[in-house]
Amino acid sequence: MRFFRAVLAGLALSLLVGLFLNPVRADQWNKKTILTFSQPIEVPGKVLPAGTYTFKLLDSMSYRHIVQIWNEDGSQLITTILAIPNYRLEPTEDTVIKFRERPGDSPEALRAWFYPGDNFGQEFVYPKTRAIQLAKESHEIVPAETAEPTESTLRTVPLVAITPESKEEPVTEAIQVQPSHPAESTPAPVTEPKELPKTGSPIPLIGLLGLVSIGLAIGLKLLAKQSA
Repeated sequence: MRFFRAVLAGLALSLLVGLFLNPVRADQWNKKTILTFSQPIEVPGKVLPAGTYTFKLLDSMSYRHIVQIWNEDGSQLITTILAIPNYRLEPTEDTVIKFRERPGDSPEALRAWFYPGDNFGQEFVYPKTRAIQLAKESHEIVPAETAEPTESTLRTVPLVAITPESKEEPVTEAIQVQPSHPAESTPAPVTEPKELPKTGSPIPLIGLLGLVSIGLAIGLKLLAKQSA
């Protein structure tokens, strides 16, 4: 009985240490990114003053293209923005922010946000009237909302692509929302996955097994002291 108590004590200790050394990496799920802008920037619906902001994906299993912008410490939600997938051929190790070309001294309009290591990012959808102006000024196609979204319709609001000539086209035809080579890409899920995303690697498991071994050793040592 003393042997089993000692072993269980060692296992409990090792598992407790493992929990503290291997926290859940939530940032890989919600793509939390802290960004500092030295000048005002335009995002769909408003202009943000120069400063530091926290970007996150909305915590949703069913739709992975809703971006929330918070203040620096994440205590105040500033705006929630609808986005569509934006794919790139080569991922980078750093966060990438893309802007649309703007005339004069107007604040730069945020176009897309890429999280480190991902070959997909979030291209921001602008209100239709503003999208027409941006498309004409930047000479680029801009995704647009055909109606003002509400909290309940944010995932279902109809979208169109606005061309520099102010023409409306289907988003899926005008903008690449799927990777060119699906077999070689790892896009964000747009339907409800069957399980939570894998954000870890085998390394923490190996470390945990090592801690379990240490726990067993501690248990055996306790048993030896008690026997002596």
